[in-house]
Amino acid sequence: MGTERALSMMGRWLAGAMLLALFVAACGGDDDGDTTPTLPPAETATSDAGAPTPTPEPRAVVENGYVAEQVFPNIAIGGMLGMHPMPGQDAFVVVLTQQGVIYRASVEDAAEQPTVFLDIRDRIKPNLDTEEGLLGLAFSPDYETTAEFYINYTADQPRRNVISRFVSKGDAADPASETVLLQITQPYRNHNGGALAFGPDGMLYISSGDGGSGGDPQGNGQSLDTMLGKILRVDVSGASAYAVPPDNPFVDSGGAPEIWAYGFRNPWRITFDSETGALWAADVGQGEIEEIDLIERGGNYGWDIMEGPECFNASDCDRSGLIPPRAWYGHEDGNCSVTGGYVYRGARLPELFGWYIYGDYCSGIVWGFEAEDPDAPPVLLAQTQRAISSFAQGDDGELYLVTFNSAIYQLAPTE
Repeated sequence: MGTERALSMMGRWLAGAMLLALFVAACGGDDDGDTTPTLPPAETATSDAGAPTPTPEPRAVVENGYVAEQVFPNIAIGGMLGMHPMPGQDAFVVVLTQQGVIYRASVEDAAEQPTVFLDIRDRIKPNLDTEEGLLGLAFSPDYETTAEFYINYTADQPRRNVISRFVSKGDAADPASETVLLQITQPYRNHNGGALAFGPDGMLYISSGDGGSGGDPQGNGQSLDTMLGKILRVDVSGASAYAVPPDNPFVDSGGAPEIWAYGFRNPWRITFDSETGALWAADVGQGEIEEIDLIERGGNYGWDIMEGPECFNASDCDRSGLIPPRAWYGHEDGNCSVTGGYVYRGARLPELFGWYIYGDYCSGIVWGFEAEDPDAPPVLLAQTQRAISSFAQGDDGELYLVTFNSAIYQLAPTE
């Protein structure tokens, strides 16, 4: 959300012309290495002469070959930072807003207005800066049994990120059910990260920015003694607030044992590929380069030594052991802040099956690349001119663009 701004629907949605079937944050599948999409059987048309008409080939991915079409007109809420399918409730999603209200909204009835699912405005830091607020949400993998979900928000006195568990009752959550799991002190007003996602291992992953200001003045990105500038991994399945998984890479190093990967500036959105289980992160750059990272256990992604593939600190640019980004882009064409997305696993756009889709908050440009081909270059898919604050994914793999200015969109071919 700007270089200094950081702003994780369901199956069987909307039949007919609108949709075929928004966040799969954790749902690993068996990976047999085959990236060929499995499409539904195609009907074979018959001509007047009785001969079958060949089924057309899927369209190719072409540059600028898509537009953003608005969907769910009843979901017109200001300050949206996320949308997630409600487990076990195919017709509903929850919509996350920066101000601290989560709404429950129908995706089948355009006349049904959203209702309040949870309101924690009294716990959110007042006088929010651009990168503060209610930043992330993840439903527990066993939500349908436990009714538990997790959120990440900023509070003050002291300024900090709070990761908490809540419990829902029926169509709403109980504000009094909060259990605070983890708090991360924030030295500055920006770079809060804030994403939450459950992995296929059942662990909760948390993205944390470097603490803010510019140029990482405290050196948090490269320090293993702090949870700032990291992706964290914790076990929330037990009776305690959380436990550190014993296979975390730095458990015995003397650093923060919650760390899974490090060297990040402001990772805005982390997501798991629902088929392969791969973890993707988008890291907002300082002033020139935005990057997409494929996350490895214990990996060092370079900040503040590197910004994208380039040296950031010219006086100390030892690249030894640093993992380069999978993709990056500069600040030309109005770009300013990457918004991480998902690996597309839907059926509406079969040519994009297996592509990681992401965008820029300021320009509204959307790119994608083949996720399992390390040499596949990014392709500019659409120029939406929308403030894309987040992406969402349905249980059916379909992808949605969540905008900060009150609308939800879906990519559609220009032809």
